[in-house]
Amino acid sequence: MTSKTDAAVKVPLADLQREYAQIEGPVLAKIREILVSGRFVLGAEVEAFECEWSGYLGVKHAVGVANGTDALVLTLKALGIGPGDEVITAANTFVATAEAIAQVGARPVLADVTPDTYTTDVAQVEHLITARTRAIIPVHLYGQPADMAPLLELVERHGLTVIEDAAQAHGATYRGHKVGSLGQAAGFSFYPAKNLGAYGDAGIVATNDDQIAQSVRRLRNHGGVERHQHDMVGQNSRLDELQAGILRVKLPYLDAWNERRWQHARTYDRLLSATPGIAVPQTGPERTHVYHQYVIRVDRSRRDALRTHLQRWWIETGIHYPRPVHLTAAFAHLGSGPRGFPVAEALAASIVSLPMYPQLTPEQLTHVARQIAAFVEDRAGETRGEQG
Repeated sequence: MTSKTDAAVKVPLADLQREYAQIEGPVLAKIREILVSGRFVLGAEVEAFECEWSGYLGVKHAVGVANGTDALVLTLKALGIGPGDEVITAANTFVATAEAIAQVGARPVLADVTPDTYTTDVAQVEHLITARTRAIIPVHLYGQPADMAPLLELVERHGLTVIEDAAQAHGATYRGHKVGSLGQAAGFSFYPAKNLGAYGDAGIVATNDDQIAQSVRRLRNHGGVERHQHDMVGQNSRLDELQAGILRVKLPYLDAWNERRWQHARTYDRLLSATPGIAVPQTGPERTHVYHQYVIRVDRSRRDALRTHLQRWWIETGIHYPRPVHLTAAFAHLGSGPRGFPVAEALAASIVSLPMYPQLTPEQLTHVARQIAAFVEDRAGETRGEQG
């Protein structure tokens, strides 16, 4: 199964250097333009990117902030959510989702996820709603939208708010609508490795709600929109001009880059679907998946050995995420609840993130799939030998 050329093929989990090489000219020109302007915080580049991003999503407002975590924190604050309130979110997410809830003094309430899409299980959510519940934060995980229709029906019935965690799903759609345009508000991260990434931390709040947008604009800038005007207690969470400028350069490439990710995912699917013991990711109905991560599942007893094997062949992998939120030290106090989180825990023990970025080559994709197949074949041979 292994080719002599495999030893020469290196496949990082992400490759921002190759992305930069593709856009070096316009990036350097934009940086020079900003440096010459002498304006570095909340200037014309931020305003332009906010306008372009809101137009891309099809929403009224986009408010640039320092990072994706702050996008959620400031949205929660704008909604008046705080001590005594509960906010429901997914058990298998990057810890920042729960962290944002805790930072405003509210209690994160975790819901398990579905075993096919790894997104929030709406049936679980309904059982978790109490008199203290104020909002639900569904996570569009790995680039796949959560199942929003039943969730939106649920929150309307209970008078709650939906805040989308869209940090991993730039450009993904649900029933033809971009994620970030489906709830009352959404938080995006532009961490460098995202489908649309800055060259540092950056984030944005998207909303159709005038009041939320107005409040976030104040909260991000020490409580006011004008210098030395402080209408409320805010914080420093401003998107800077350099990051906004970089994002403006990259935005026109986003759809093409997402299409490349989708094509790479189809190649992985084709090469891996027939490999015993490997479960490729599934996409739910009426959704487009933009594959921020391509996450397979393997038997938990072989997961770490597979990663070691791939590392020997210069293939970098990841685990997103190695433990559910309730099993982190920071949120152990939340416990497992009466239902537990069997799906989230099973996922954490069995998932592997394979290299996924637009600049992957056919040679790299084939190398990854070939080495996974070689590992499975070697283990099958060992098993047959033990049985013999």
